[in-house]
Amino acid sequence: MFKIFYNQFKSAIVVLCAFTFLIGVVYTGAITIFAQILFPQKANGSLVVSNNKIIGSKLIGQYFSSPKYFWGRPSATGIFPYNSADSKGSNLGPTNPKLIAAIHKRIDILKKSDPENKQPIPIDLVTASGSGLDPEISPLAAIYQLHRVANARNMNDKEVLAIVNAHIQKRQFGFLGEPRVNVLQLNMALDAIK
Repeated sequence: MFKIFYNQFKSAIVVLCAFTFLIGVVYTGAITIFAQILFPQKANGSLVVSNNKIIGSKLIGQYFSSPKYFWGRPSATGIFPYNSADSKGSNLGPTNPKLIAAIHKRIDILKKSDPENKQPIPIDLVTASGSGLDPEISPLAAIYQLHRVANARNMNDKEVLAIVNAHIQKRQFGFLGEPRVNVLQLNMALDAIK
């Protein structure tokens, strides 16, 4: 009886070690090498570099509060906005008083930052996403902020609109998702203007 148990236990340990090595080392190593060769930028987090310094990622939003920058979608992450270690939505339903109060607060901030703007406020400027890390906004959200950014940078609206239009990304494969603007890349393009 003990010999049968010992043989089965030994076989189970050998199979466990073999599959741990195959899946944990060989498979993940092959996938890592494959990704590094074919998609090095994406495999390394789609990092954005400026002056040989990593300043962010195309995949994770960043917090901008200065009037001279376009602002991203609100973040629902914990301690600080766009905390990738704390990715989550607010989990508040549409009739939750906390969500309604947060939306009204965001509307007030947008109106105070550009009192002349009478356009309807796009929904993605006042509601957080499921991840709380969105790096992109809709073209309408960018156009809504255009006048404030142009004034803060002593530019005219047409110059800033041209930059926004140059940064609108089309639907993926022509039919997936919606047109969008990466906020970090847009703000970097504005900063690059002398």
